[in-house]
Amino acid sequence: MAEPRPRGRPRAFHDKTEQNTVQSLDRALGILGVLAESNGLTLTELAQAADQSPATAYRVLITFQTHGIVELELDAQRWQIGAGAFRIGSAFLRRTKLADRARGAMETLMRETGETANLGVEDRDEVLFLTQVETHEAIRAFFPPGTRSPMHVSGIGKALLAYAPVTRLARMMAGGLKGFTPASLTDPLDLEKDLIATRKRGFAIDNEERTEGMRCIAAPIFNAQGVPVAGLSISGPVFRLSLERAEEMGGLVKRAALGVTEATGGRVP
Repeated sequence: MAEPRPRGRPRAFHDKTEQNTVQSLDRALGILGVLAESNGLTLTELAQAADQSPATAYRVLITFQTHGIVELELDAQRWQIGAGAFRIGSAFLRRTKLADRARGAMETLMRETGETANLGVEDRDEVLFLTQVETHEAIRAFFPPGTRSPMHVSGIGKALLAYAPVTRLARMMAGGLKGFTPASLTDPLDLEKDLIATRKRGFAIDNEERTEGMRCIAAPIFNAQGVPVAGLSISGPVFRLSLERAEEMGGLVKRAALGVTEATGGRVP
């Protein structure tokens, strides 16, 4: 008896990625991804960064522009991500409902700690920041939605890794742990010790490991199976978010994350 065809795939589908991708679309999305990681690029800069010809990049941009996905700053002749891309990306947040459920907890956390509150999930071995509630302080951390960070130098990343299977950690460490500051944990043994301490106390500390002068305290959010699916954090300059306050601040972050866990039907393992 033939196996049923998975829904959402055409009858002629073959389970080989290279045979089923649209090369022009693949190039276009690559260009869009490069643009999303920047603060605006000229056509020449974007073509070089995406390793495409200016003619190809221009056709892609004009196509995206007709849908509002990119915009051109006429004065500077720099291309930017447009409102259309935001509307498409917002569909992810609507699907997860996580951002809506976490918003109140993040606002409370920001008021209690005086620091910026962040919500992030793991995506392709990186932390993807979904949203934040900014502090009113002049000096503050800023992670626009869509910002990414390596797991091992992120408070949220380490809060999630603390509950990860050993095989998952081994795979990540096998690829090497890139350093960003002198405080980055690039030795697997150091990271393992940190993750053990993180799980024991219930919150992680990014101690200037991604950006010098900035500290982050994070706790995981769990689903109904007790698996960490997101993280809540506060981040700020080290002169305000001192290590002496870590236990107090960590308790507040844990409580906020627990509230989101319960609001989304999750449970702490």
